[in-house]
Amino acid sequence: MTKDTLEEGKRVNPFFEPYDTPHETVPFDKITPADYEEAMLEGIRREDEQIEKTINDPEEPTFDNTLIREDEVEGRKHYYDLLSRVETVFFNMLSAETNDEMDALAQKMSPILTKHSNDVSLNPRLFERIRAVHEHHRELTPEESKLLEESYDGFVRSGALLDEAGKDKLRRISEEASMLSLQFSQNLLKENKAYTLHITDEKQLGGLPETVRESARSAARERGLEGWVFTLDAPSYGPFMMYSTQRNLREEMYMARNTMGIKANDENNLEVCRRLINLRREMAQLLGYDTYADFVMKYRMASNVQNVYNLLDSLIEAYKPTAVEELDELRSLAKEREGENFKLMPWDSAYYAHQLKLAKYDLDPEMLRPYFELNNVIKGVFGLATRLYGITFKENREIPVYHPDVKPYEVFDKDGSYLAVLYVDFFPRKGKRDGAWMTEYQGQRITREGENIRPHASLVMNFSKPTDEKPALLRLGEVETFLHEFGHSLHGMFANSRFESQSGTNVWWDFVELPSQFMENFAVEKDFLRTFAFHYETGDPMPDELIDKIIASRNFQAATACLRQVSFGLLDMAYYTQKDEFREDIIAFEKKAWEKAIVGNQLEGTCMTTQFSHIMAGGYAAGYYSYKWAEVLDADAFSLFRKNGIFDRATAQSFRDNVLSKGSTEHPMTLYKRFRGQEPTIDALLERNGIRKRESGKCEK
Repeated sequence: MTKDTLEEGKRVNPFFEPYDTPHETVPFDKITPADYEEAMLEGIRREDEQIEKTINDPEEPTFDNTLIREDEVEGRKHYYDLLSRVETVFFNMLSAETNDEMDALAQKMSPILTKHSNDVSLNPRLFERIRAVHEHHRELTPEESKLLEESYDGFVRSGALLDEAGKDKLRRISEEASMLSLQFSQNLLKENKAYTLHITDEKQLGGLPETVRESARSAARERGLEGWVFTLDAPSYGPFMMYSTQRNLREEMYMARNTMGIKANDENNLEVCRRLINLRREMAQLLGYDTYADFVMKYRMASNVQNVYNLLDSLIEAYKPTAVEELDELRSLAKEREGENFKLMPWDSAYYAHQLKLAKYDLDPEMLRPYFELNNVIKGVFGLATRLYGITFKENREIPVYHPDVKPYEVFDKDGSYLAVLYVDFFPRKGKRDGAWMTEYQGQRITREGENIRPHASLVMNFSKPTDEKPALLRLGEVETFLHEFGHSLHGMFANSRFESQSGTNVWWDFVELPSQFMENFAVEKDFLRTFAFHYETGDPMPDELIDKIIASRNFQAATACLRQVSFGLLDMAYYTQKDEFREDIIAFEKKAWEKAIVGNQLEGTCMTTQFSHIMAGGYAAGYYSYKWAEVLDADAFSLFRKNGIFDRATAQSFRDNVLSKGSTEHPMTLYKRFRGQEPTIDALLERNGIRKRESGKCEK
């Protein structure tokens, strides 16, 4: 009797059986914290059992008996993917709905899970079977051939060719790095949620629009406080920095956000970051690479470090002159308003940028909010997908969710067949980290029997919440974020690959942002805005005059925004191109690393690194440049839609067929060229941003 066969009447761990829910979605309503540990340990046992069965198979190793997992055992589906299923739910919850009990369990289970992962990747008998298949195999399909190559190389990159001493060292490195990444994230979440600005004197609300005040009043009520509460979460922090006339409070908020991880407290991340940088360097060098960035680049479109720097340097050359002009313009306005002796500080930038935008374009983000009521935005974004691809969305409250804020949808293809499940989770809360991301609870794959297992995708964001007085009214930037993450979800939902490891968003990191950033283009398209931007009270459409202002101002401070992203890419590469032990002071190193992309004065005593989740705990180490790399692709791709019509079904179908549905079954440039007919250049990006082109260069070197 196995552990999942329990006595009659005794509660069954919901992870141990097929989910009795619509589309076998995760039964969040039945899961308790204790279920995670039990299921992870049982999942490890089952996976070990399967590996033993594989390595003890008396038959000669073949692709089919070594690389293809069994989908059914004793008539039970999902028997061997238990560990993957429970890990997926658990680690998604650590980001979206965690608590002290979950955090403690993560600390307990992470080393166990990392050890198991190492036990698999460093199992010599399993590797020998895979190597045998790699050297002698039947004729394979392109997808099978790619899976074999990636599986073999995955073992090699995980240390399979190391001697025993090397394998032991790699184990220690990976286990420590896993724990430190977890610690980094937990420290950052705790420090973010610990800070609040509590205001009781209404005079200190100067400049803040009523919508911002209402949100702050609601935040105070949630905490049982009088007055107004502001937090470091984006929907609160961003508007405060943009509108508040109280310079001292803007400084307080700015310093609170930009000193996270460097204070003398238990959440200090300085040594955590330094150690992570060194561990990744040690791991790469143990595997035969000079730096961690060299290790990463093997599976990137950029292909090598120099090509990354070529891109970043070309962007600095193209954008920096305009960024300098933008800063001068901002400083001039500030001095005009405050006097010649006024010195613009970082906590002033958003405030005076708003004043400048208002002066140049007569456009205030608050003018737009009434037209971006969340339910209308949902209809607009989903309606865009319907118009482009013919897919439809139907909310289904029979699908369990992990929090009442979460909305579950069934997604249907243009022929009416079931395509996917999509969860959307819009608002900040205590156990949810800041930012926005797309994830999955089930990936797409095709079983041996030919069943196409459809994906369950999830969009997690932190948008402006509804108040007692008004529904959720979004900023234009939040609409863009929704479109971005929705683009990721389309990449996942359209997946149509045989193997899950090649499906959907399982692509190279400098390609994964193409579908998401591509969707952002629609946010400032008049014909798209007209489909959903209606006043939440009157139902009137957004006036053309207002839409024209949005379009006219689309490139406001575009060069500044570009260099900000470039600076993050430079910082990331500076850390992960280290060949020797990194011992430098992180705060000072950071200022030097991105200096050539900075146009203003740098502020001492602040630090980005200690809160830079992407490169410390989010999988973007030596890969943050991917956003700019993919921006070249997305601008080039959207230029074809501009040529053929932004809603052109044939162009959209080609994008779906050649990019969105293919995952990583082929080289990303092959997929892109099949859609676009040519390799991308930087020209379309420069044109979109209104930058005078200085030189043209191919993205793929």
